[in-house]
Amino acid sequence: MTWYTLLVLAVAAERLAELVVARRNTRWSRARGGVEAGSGHYPAMVALHTALLVGCLAETGFADRPFPPVLGWAMVAVVLAAQGLRWWCVRTLGPRWNTRVIVVPGLPRVTGGPYRWLSHPNYVAVAAEGIALPLAHGAWLTALVFTALNAALLTVRVRCEDGALAHPAAADARA
Repeated sequence: MTWYTLLVLAVAAERLAELVVARRNTRWSRARGGVEAGSGHYPAMVALHTALLVGCLAETGFADRPFPPVLGWAMVAVVLAAQGLRWWCVRTLGPRWNTRVIVVPGLPRVTGGPYRWLSHPNYVAVAAEGIALPLAHGAWLTALVFTALNAALLTVRVRCEDGALAHPAAADARA
C-alpha cells in the first residue's frame, strides 16, 4: 500500500468520524426542534464525496499517474490545512454542526471562529480538499470532475442553507 493510498484512506476515516459527529448532533438538534432542509440533495452529496475518494485511487492506479513532487507535497499541505479548517468549523459550531442542513429555531447565527470571515468556511475546506487530494498524486481528471460537480452541488446547498438559516420554521419545505 502506497503513502497516497494511506492518505486517501485517512481522509475516508476522517469522513466517517464526521458522520459519527453528525449523527450525534442530529439527535441534539432534533431534540430541540431542529428542522431539516435540503434532504433531497443529501444523497447526491454523499455520492459525490464517495466518488472523490474512489476516483483518487482509481485514476492514480489505472491511469498510472506519477507523483509530481513539488505540486504533490504542496497539495498534501492543502489537504491538511483543509482538515484543520473543517474541524475548526466543527468545533466552532459545536452540536449545531452537521453534514445535513438542520436548523434549530431560535438559536442565533454563529459568527465566531472561521464564520467571522466566511459565511460557509466548511465548503471552502471541501473545495480545497476536492482539488488538492487528487492533485497530490497527479489525478487531475478527478480533481476537475469533482470540482465541477461540487460547484453545481454547492450552488444548491448554499442556497438551501442560507434559506433555512433565514427562515428556520419553513426549512422542511425546501429541497
